[in-house]
Amino acid sequence: MGFMTEFREFAVKGNVVDLAVGVIIGGAFGKIVDSLVKDVIMPLVGLVFGKLDFSNLYLVLGQIPPGVNNNLADLQKAGVPVLAYGNFITIAVNFIILAFVIFVMVKQINRLRRNNEAAPAPAAPPEDVMLLREIRDSLKRP
Repeated sequence: MGFMTEFREFAVKGNVVDLAVGVIIGGAFGKIVDSLVKDVIMPLVGLVFGKLDFSNLYLVLGQIPPGVNNNLADLQKAGVPVLAYGNFITIAVNFIILAFVIFVMVKQINRLRRNNEAAPAPAAPPEDVMLLREIRDSLKRP
């Protein structure tokens, strides 16, 4: 079997195609969750905690050069070492929501699979049991 033939068989297997579809849908779903966290959840959390904007929480680790504004974007552009922990909080919340949604989806898929699986047919009784039943039935006859 040639290398190209073997590669073609590998590439068109159902598992590889399913994985590719999953990665594409996962990327799109990740963008939806990013927007949900950034545009819906974090503003609500900020409202509860006093209009706190997590994306602009940072700690300056070096000297701020003269003429550079004390905000995250300008500090990073000037090359000042900055610990941007607000961005980390946003990404951590994003991960927790995404993990929870995936957990719920997998749980539902597993539940549907269990419901769709037919109950296994009862195993045929052993031969000696069948013979004993035949003897019993023959003894009942007059």
